[in-house]
Amino acid sequence: MPAISPQRMRVRYEAILAAATRVFAEKGYSAASITEIAQAASISDGLIYKYFENKRALLEQVLTHFYERVIADLAAKVSAGKTFEERLHILVSEHMRTFVADTDLCRLFICEVRTASDYRGSAIHQLNRRYTQVLLKIVDDGIANGEVPADLDPRLVRDMLFGAIEHLSWRHVSGSQPLDVPRIARSLTDMLLNGLAIRKRKARR
Repeated sequence: MPAISPQRMRVRYEAILAAATRVFAEKGYSAASITEIAQAASISDGLIYKYFENKRALLEQVLTHFYERVIADLAAKVSAGKTFEERLHILVSEHMRTFVADTDLCRLFICEVRTASDYRGSAIHQLNRRYTQVLLKIVDDGIANGEVPADLDPRLVRDMLFGAIEHLSWRHVSGSQPLDVPRIARSLTDMLLNGLAIRKRKARR
């Protein structure tokens, strides 16, 4: 049997990955089968196992490919911001746009991957931590530049921001209501920057 060239192997690998992305997105991880992925890639079931150990390994590669793309894109766009406010607004907007552009994969991650018993400490968990590091760097830089209070806990900002965005985006992900990215991103950024209460100015002496 003639050996398959590295280029041909790469093409086949990418075809399997693309097929798995579609099937996982459409059916969810639990309901998807290797047979369905193989059919979507127009190959045999057995051939998939020459490239991926099992369905879990295939899922990890699908999400790795997704995360590496969005992390690189987010970091590049955030770096264009000149102030803490600009960088924060860019991050909020782009994170919400990810829910719109990759709705099915975001639903898969929220509903099945993150809730799995083996999520914490997994390769996918580490990818998610890399993604949130973009926000932590924004906060750290804001503190260093004197734009943010020095006693602010970046991890608290991370939990509040990403938790709020996920809650706001869930109606879009579940198909019940479209996400108004420009309006919500601006409102959420302003709320984080300015707080909720109207503070009375101290009278000048």
